[in-house]
Amino acid sequence: MVLNSISGLFSNDMAIDLGTANTLVYLKGKGIILNEPSVVAVKKNGRGAGRVLAVGREAKMMLGRTPGNIVATRPMKGGVIADFDIAEAMLRYFIRKAHAGHRLARPRIIIGVPSGITEVEKKAVRESAESAGAREVYFIEEPMAAAIGAGLPVTEPKANMIVDIGGGTTEVAVISLGGIVYSISVRVAGDRMDEAIIEYIRRKRGVLIGSSTAETIKMKIGNAFPGGEHEDFEVKGRDLVTGIPKIVKMCSDEAREAISEQVRAISGAVHTALEQMAPELSADLIDFGIMLAGGGALLKNLDLLLNTETNLPVKIADDPLSAVAVGAGMALSNLEILRNLDK
Repeated sequence: MVLNSISGLFSNDMAIDLGTANTLVYLKGKGIILNEPSVVAVKKNGRGAGRVLAVGREAKMMLGRTPGNIVATRPMKGGVIADFDIAEAMLRYFIRKAHAGHRLARPRIIIGVPSGITEVEKKAVRESAESAGAREVYFIEEPMAAAIGAGLPVTEPKANMIVDIGGGTTEVAVISLGGIVYSISVRVAGDRMDEAIIEYIRRKRGVLIGSSTAETIKMKIGNAFPGGEHEDFEVKGRDLVTGIPKIVKMCSDEAREAISEQVRAISGAVHTALEQMAPELSADLIDFGIMLAGGGALLKNLDLLLNTETNLPVKIADDPLSAVAVGAGMALSNLEILRNLDK
């Protein structure tokens, strides 16, 4: 008890957006202080096997480039923990970095989780955070955090629709009077788009590329709806026949075709949510529309596609990448929201 009191003196409460692609850390009183890839590089075998060699940005640079005795991996899959030990090591690294390496830091932490998370998955997140040094762990559903971070009036008696597209999951939720009225979580998001681009280039060009290259293609020329100027991108990979490096071109129309299935799944989730809403809440959306958050909100013309399909106004959060972390961080200072969290 005394140790907890002492460690609390060195700790600031934290909010963590523990994403499949990136982890953001919000420190109370300071805002977002960390935004790094959710990647860990570990020594695989030999002397010191299991030792963490790098975390975050440095580890991501190693993806696809490591020697046989080192593996760079993502401990999060589909928005939940896939590797408990690696996730714990990653969380410990981020907690210590946020507190300038102070080993006595034992902060209270709010973690954003997908709305479709199971109790078993939630338990894994809690245990990882506690093992990594958290004094207390709270949860907030990612769509609620994203809505708060995007500035939606979530406590008012009117419908707010948030579509949070991350790396592993897309969360669609309707929020009113401080609670989630309806939510749907689909494990189709940015990572699935990257996989689809890899498969498309392999099939159409006979060239194999890595996930980092696919992500770059998605960000540079990826788009959800026809329109805008035609763009080309030079893709560097390995020829599947000769085995030697090769450069091929991909255009924006092909990029749209490659990710069309994933875009349809996201659009389908939005349509499902609209169909399940009460008429009174549907009427609210005619005026207030749909808010997009998460890294996937930056996919070109996604807002235009949803606007065309729903005839509703579609807006993108001012800073879609940090909306969940900011919203969870705001909950740290709001006891009314904090009491409603699933501790």
